[in-house]
Amino acid sequence: MDVIQNLLAVIVVLGLLITFHEFGHFWVARRCGVKVLRFSVGFGKPLWSRFDRHGTEFAVAAIPLGGYVKMLDEREAPVAPEEQHRAFNRQGVWSRIAIVVAGPLANFLLAVFGYWLLFVVGTTSVAPVIGEVAPGSPAAQAGLSRGQEIVAVQGDRTPTWEQINLELIAAIGHSGALSVTARDGQAGAPRDFQVPVADWLVRQDPPQPLATLGVTPWRPEIPATLGRVLEGEVAARAGLEPGDHVVAVNGRPLTDWMAFVGLVRGSPGEPLTLRIERDGEMREVTLTPASREENGATIGYIGAGAEPVSWPEEYRREIHYGPLAALGQSLSRTAEMTVLTLDSIRKMLTGLISPSNLSGPITIARIAGDTARSGLESFISFMAYLSISLGVLNLLPIPVLDGGHLAYYLIEAIRGRPVSATAQAVGLRIGMALVGTLMLMALYFDLMRL
Repeated sequence: MDVIQNLLAVIVVLGLLITFHEFGHFWVARRCGVKVLRFSVGFGKPLWSRFDRHGTEFAVAAIPLGGYVKMLDEREAPVAPEEQHRAFNRQGVWSRIAIVVAGPLANFLLAVFGYWLLFVVGTTSVAPVIGEVAPGSPAAQAGLSRGQEIVAVQGDRTPTWEQINLELIAAIGHSGALSVTARDGQAGAPRDFQVPVADWLVRQDPPQPLATLGVTPWRPEIPATLGRVLEGEVAARAGLEPGDHVVAVNGRPLTDWMAFVGLVRGSPGEPLTLRIERDGEMREVTLTPASREENGATIGYIGAGAEPVSWPEEYRREIHYGPLAALGQSLSRTAEMTVLTLDSIRKMLTGLISPSNLSGPITIARIAGDTARSGLESFISFMAYLSISLGVLNLLPIPVLDGGHLAYYLIEAIRGRPVSATAQAVGLRIGMALVGTLMLMALYFDLMRL
């Protein structure tokens, strides 16, 4: 079932993002006087199509992963003399630049809209309160302690754990001290703590900023009660059901859910005898956790989740803005994520970030499915970030991508004449090799994560 949900989620996400990207090219091309021959949602054989009064065919194709826009162009097919003025290649260089840039720009606008929607509707997040500080860790050396709420990192406000992670990841490669501002409770005065680091998170695969910092987020005590049992997994096959309360494992009494998780993860392939309470009656169930790899280690897995618990009000934060204020916040968030994406690419090229952090279609499908199951808020946030990534990657000056065409047209605008067909052909081959290599690497790392 999860595989089907992941597949549907990735079809929705990539289909929407790429179609919106192509709509940007389409909309600007129309306004520049270029004839668009086809606007296709999906690839392959059209399942449905119709023509509008401008002669553009709108089609829905069989493979629903994206889409494309085909324009009238003399470089692709002969064009009737009376329509040559509507061909893309006959347009002025600035019109061609506008058409090329419109696709990535549409992705940035979609991200702005997604974040704006989240800020207007409002979101409830968990206050970034420290649960534990590992002895001897950088956080402990700086003086951070249990119960403090982190309010800023490197001078930037951090109302959520997500924002803290983003700030810490943005500091990859930093040596010296990270500035962390925290307070004791909501009424406490903020204080600055200098966290000593050296080559922060360099080549860590994958980056684990909070664990490396030595901080564990505060969590309410979660009873060892099953809230979800995945069909076909170890727990379901052993007869466990939602609502079962695990009292003991191998005769050892349990205190909470995390203690149960620790025992399961530490027992791959080893039989466990669970004493459970169901409907007021005690029962015993024996199961053997399956094995799977996680961050280079083998852990146990039974396919069950905890029953949700309510967070105390003092640990909940409402983030909500009016329509105008939300627009400013969404623009700021989009700019922040764009800079983070560009900086991550730079650090990957310089070796600070491992190339194994590249993600391909399998990882995107998994994350899309997970965020869809987590709720609309998580799904929209992920889609907005992916839209930004698509926009940034398409603007990289690599032939084949929009950024490669943009580079050619900017050179033409400066020189007063287009880049030679020979140079473009060589660039095309190089670009295809680069993009192909990146796609194969991303797919390889996807498979390794499985």
